[in-house]
Amino acid sequence: MIKNLMRRGLHAFVLAALPLFATPASADTPTVPVAQLPFTSYAPALFPAGGSGVRTSLSLFDAIDRLPVAVEHREGYQRTLSKHWNKGLNATDGCDTRKEVILSEAVEAPEVAAGCRLTKGSWRSAYDNVVVTDAGKLDVDHFVPLAEVYDSEQTPWSAERREAYANDQGSPDTLIAVSAASNRSKSDKDPAEWMPSDGSYHCTYAATWVATKLRWDLAVDDVERQALLGFAEDCAGTTVVYVPAP
Repeated sequence: MIKNLMRRGLHAFVLAALPLFATPASADTPTVPVAQLPFTSYAPALFPAGGSGVRTSLSLFDAIDRLPVAVEHREGYQRTLSKHWNKGLNATDGCDTRKEVILSEAVEAPEVAAGCRLTKGSWRSAYDNVVVTDAGKLDVDHFVPLAEVYDSEQTPWSAERREAYANDQGSPDTLIAVSAASNRSKSDKDPAEWMPSDGSYHCTYAATWVATKLRWDLAVDDVERQALLGFAEDCAGTTVVYVPAP
């Protein structure tokens, strides 16, 4: 749980009081009390290393204003342009980046066998507010999808930079473990096209999207920007925190 707090509890927060329990995705879906979840506070001293600049904190409106606006360009995109998953932060533990993210975001730590095989454990999927107890039913999502990153590059990225983004563990925002169903519902859509089914997560989702684009110097298109501004109107007090990527 502490590792989860360190990864996910440091980016965007809402100052308004939160309900004791998050809204469940369905009547029979298990949920975790908000008091135990990593979206309610900000602890600057715990923000992970891995950025090349100063940590910046802005209101959601001001953060959106820092995003350059440009037309998207997907011609030539292939998912294989971004190498993932690599050996992760600890190349000797047998866990690639994907497994390391899953381990770090566990609410209850799984057992780890040879080859980084995970059993038991539990996770809270933020997109749909469900509890997952089988690591095989998790996806590790690139918060800004790889296709969207390609669309939003202001100048063409090198293969090394694309790999760095695809495996970024220097920020709590870039990668997130969620239910496979919610990730596949999202696909490569931006916030103008898709938002999580858990409405209580919308402000955090918008702020994390913006933080990730600012960290990686990515643009937004006009429709995307207008959608983000619309969410900002409903998210008074939401703050965006980011560190520019190396």
